[in-house]
Amino acid sequence: MKHPYRIREIAAQSGLSEATVDRVLNDRGGVRDSTIREVRLAIADLDRQRTQVRLSGRTFMIDVIVQAPPRFCAAIRAALEAELPGLRPVVFRARFHLLDSPSTKDVVAVLDRVGRTRSHGVILKAPDVPEIVAATRRLTAPLVTCVTDLPGSPRITYVGIDNRAAGATAAYLIEQWLGERPGDVLVVRGHGSFRGEDEREAGFRAEIDRPLHEAVDAEDRADAVAAGIRDVLAGGAPVRAIYSLYAGAGGNAAVVAALADRRHPYDVFVAHDLDGENTALLRERKLSAVLHHDLRSDLRRACHAIMQAHGVLPGPVRSNPSAVQVITPHNAPPVEF
Repeated sequence: MKHPYRIREIAAQSGLSEATVDRVLNDRGGVRDSTIREVRLAIADLDRQRTQVRLSGRTFMIDVIVQAPPRFCAAIRAALEAELPGLRPVVFRARFHLLDSPSTKDVVAVLDRVGRTRSHGVILKAPDVPEIVAATRRLTAPLVTCVTDLPGSPRITYVGIDNRAAGATAAYLIEQWLGERPGDVLVVRGHGSFRGEDEREAGFRAEIDRPLHEAVDAEDRADAVAAGIRDVLAGGAPVRAIYSLYAGAGGNAAVVAALADRRHPYDVFVAHDLDGENTALLRERKLSAVLHHDLRSDLRRACHAIMQAHGVLPGPVRSNPSAVQVITPHNAPPVEF
């Protein structure tokens, strides 16, 4: 397993002991396959963060724990790694724990494992459930919640959009686009107890004045999305607008496909997060608008908050939600974010 890094660096990146890393690198046996994968992943992370590794100065090791579909996990990783070289006055290195399983136990296990390592800070996106909140209280490193908040946790700040305001914005756009025309609204949401989705839906329901129907992606699969939508349409609901609160396994392309399969036209479709798929759907006029926030800015603020918590940057840590950006086919980016 060729690499240019010291065993100490790989051990810090992986959260494993130097002795375990040494056994893996020298094929000494007696090591689980999962441990070998962790060492390989740590080396791959170090390769991507090589500019940071070569810098001198104080180094902060942070842990990024995200429970989300794979493509949103990838977006978080890409956004933070793009910000790492510009963070000063310390050098940041990141260990990523990206979970696409809906299991609360998996998140708790990772939080407890991180709690046993030397971590300078934790950035967390996870459901607001008692077991996870309890696990965050066992952490000793500063905690920042990202995209979806856990108010009962000991987090030093939340970074992300004001989800209630985002939901209200979606309702406003749909009402403006539909105007006096009749029509129901289909709300598509994911599984789990993500406070961010709950707040988006609450903000939306408070401002919309139309009959609502809900399709829940309970299994985080494209076919589950399609089945939920078929059930709604089979009942004869006159759906003319869609609000998708999340970007799940099937994504909004699955929603569009399910409506096309039923030959059901719609007038307005508002979604969240400007990834490559949503950009393409916007350009094809299959989405009306995407409510977007800058993940890079959110993660930069998370790192600044961790530095403030350690006294490296001056000033108190504050929570200032990101602005909601309304992206339409007319101001969609020419390339993927």
